[in-house]
Amino acid sequence: MDIPNQRRIDFASLENRVCRLANGLVDSCHAVKGDRVAVLSKNCIEYMEIFFACARVGLIIQPLNWRLGDDELNRIIEDGNPTVIIHAGEYTDLKQQLENTIRVDHWLSFGHESDGSYETLLSQSSATEPSISAQIGDDDPVMILYTGGTTGKSKGALHSHKSIYMGMLNQTVAERVVPSDVYMLTGQMFHIPIALAINYMAHGCPVVLINFDAKLALEVIEKERVTAFLGITTMLNWMMAVENFEQYDISSLRNIQYGGGPMPATVVAAALKAFPCNLIQGYGQTEGMTMSFLSQEDHIKAVAGEHPERLASCGREGFVTSIRLVDEHGELVPRDGVTHGEIIIKSEANMLGYWQRPDKTAETLRDGWMWSGDIAVWDEAGYIYIVDRAKDMIISGGENIFSVQVEAAIHQHPAVLESAVIGIPSEEWGEAVHAVVVLKPGASASAEDIIAAAKQNLASYQKPRSVEFVDSLPKAPTGKILKRNLRDPYWK
Repeated sequence: MDIPNQRRIDFASLENRVCRLANGLVDSCHAVKGDRVAVLSKNCIEYMEIFFACARVGLIIQPLNWRLGDDELNRIIEDGNPTVIIHAGEYTDLKQQLENTIRVDHWLSFGHESDGSYETLLSQSSATEPSISAQIGDDDPVMILYTGGTTGKSKGALHSHKSIYMGMLNQTVAERVVPSDVYMLTGQMFHIPIALAINYMAHGCPVVLINFDAKLALEVIEKERVTAFLGITTMLNWMMAVENFEQYDISSLRNIQYGGGPMPATVVAAALKAFPCNLIQGYGQTEGMTMSFLSQEDHIKAVAGEHPERLASCGREGFVTSIRLVDEHGELVPRDGVTHGEIIIKSEANMLGYWQRPDKTAETLRDGWMWSGDIAVWDEAGYIYIVDRAKDMIISGGENIFSVQVEAAIHQHPAVLESAVIGIPSEEWGEAVHAVVVLKPGASASAEDIIAAAKQNLASYQKPRSVEFVDSLPKAPTGKILKRNLRDPYWK
């Protein structure tokens, strides 16, 4: 179900259109195995058709983030050098601007305000199985997903058919997918959530596409009897804040997965009370899909008082994933809950490498292990607690301060919806702890209130020295907060 366009399509019709598009891309657009097909659109049925059509004939889909500025969008298109760009009609003006700066052999558009070229191609193409599909194998690349760019310019993570499939297998086991599920895709299809939706389709489950709005999400759950979806903490908070929330029939829900970081214990307790289902956390990256999970039972037990500290963890390694914490020399750090190490991952769900970046690939993929850049500790049972991104650690007065710990303390204040802690220049300390805070709708708090709440759970040197209130925080498509966007103005 394509909610934005109020359309439905069954599997047989989807297969027919996928074959037509695949044949059209090969026969009419002369795309050959390994060519890139870029897509500029919000969530819709055509997006799913393009994914499957490219996979069928060995083309590499290059989803484009429509939220990006013109310069970054130009850079990413030039990086992928696509043979074909397919766009929704609403981006016709942007397409005309892009034509002035980049050269692409074929443009196709669909939907309202389009020239109809996408549908024309389908109508003129065969619905038979493309002959080249027999030559496409597990190790062939299928998708370039650009990183959220949390530490700099985004890079294209290149995934194969096999790496996407193994990531889907991780999700199947963790989410306990069953054929009776109905999945709601809340994230944008230009990023990794598309693989989660495809996973449900592989089980024969209906998928409902939306562009997230809290009230709309509740309406869709009720109408389509949705059983599962992926969200971030902010989404759940906004959904619970919808007027007359308790009047929506969301009894069909079976499982909610959240990502982008641990959810504060107060929000977990509220969500488990408000939603008639279990919660599961997934920790992942564009480069490796979802790598560890905090299970449904972990959440229930923690709220009931059994190992409540585990709500601050991202769980344990997934079904097809091996995770280690190592020091700078690659040596294992002890499972003592204290010693910091970098998370490294070995999994067939890991990317092939960064598109046209052998230097960055060599830094990230070493001897079969992917170095995540995330710093964490782990306990005897294998639960992993991320303390920071390596580049987000604050050094103030010679002391290492992990922003995640400060953010957790700030969230003890009941008015806080979201927070991001960064280091800003300080003549006295080198860096000073600065908190950027979003308050819940209708709530109020002063900087002194936030600092006082944080101080109750932190050492004196860890507490924020200053607080800034904003309406929203900048986020990557994955939901991760772009701290560099907050930090750069202070350091530049």
